[in-house]
Amino acid sequence: MDQNQSENANQNWERQALEHLLLENLKETRKARRWRAVFRILTLLVFVGVILAVFDFHLPGRGMGTEKHTALVTLEGEISSSSMANALDINSSLTAAFENENSAGVVLRINSPGGSPVQAGMINDEIHRLRKLYPSKPFYVVVEDICASGGYYVAVAGDQILVDKASLVGSIGVIMEGFGFTGLMDKLGVTRRMITAGSNKGMMDPFSKENPQQVEMIKTMIDEIHQQFIAVVKAGRGDRLKETSDMFSGRVWNGEQAIKNGLVDGYGTVETVARDTFKAPDILDYTMKENFAERVAKRFGAEVGAAAGKALVKTPDLK
Repeated sequence: MDQNQSENANQNWERQALEHLLLENLKETRKARRWRAVFRILTLLVFVGVILAVFDFHLPGRGMGTEKHTALVTLEGEISSSSMANALDINSSLTAAFENENSAGVVLRINSPGGSPVQAGMINDEIHRLRKLYPSKPFYVVVEDICASGGYYVAVAGDQILVDKASLVGSIGVIMEGFGFTGLMDKLGVTRRMITAGSNKGMMDPFSKENPQQVEMIKTMIDEIHQQFIAVVKAGRGDRLKETSDMFSGRVWNGEQAIKNGLVDGYGTVETVARDTFKAPDILDYTMKENFAERVAKRFGAEVGAAAGKALVKTPDLK
């Protein structure tokens, strides 16, 4: 009897142990399955987020404009074909802002030290085209910290230019700059070897001695661009401009001074224009945004080559 009881006890213990092991294994299996499901969901969400970010080609005015509003476009930073302040994107944004029948007016907010005269000219020309197409739609420029050179080239296309008293405005001039390394090369015993077809092909090469004739050619070229700039300013500002001897010298003025000499019209912000002038306090941003793919490309050096070339040989800038 004692032996049978002992055997039964052993069998019960083994059965309980086996049941415990099976139960624990089942718990672990369920836990692993739940974690796999969570991981798959998170992976899917990340994948969808990346896809949406990469293909988020922000169309200006997309989903906007069912109510009366003030259309806003922002020109920020250096004006360049490789920056966010490029003519293609700014012009697309402005076109969408003007075309929307529910936009009471368009505000271009500028915070730029200048940049490419070509890009600035393209934006200026497009503004004039749009103003002719939509003559009843007001177009105001609001300056934040700075609206200099190429930024001002764009601004003079506005009906009104409004500033803060401490804003910096002007710098109506042209600059072309570079470096010369010939002295350093002489000290290091380095010789420049450059073969060209065309006597001016290597003009402004930083590793060659300065050529007086080429310097004069460049001065003539930037003087012509400067005169083009001056003509655009005079056409845009008209009788409001109180021309002085240093107005086109490349200097800048603060907002208070710029009002006095007619470079700008008065004080104001995007909000005051929307609320008090356009009577449309709701502000909708039409500015094209950089998508995820573009940010990644820039971060990993998509523009390194262009930047290196620009550092060695500068093109004319409205700065």
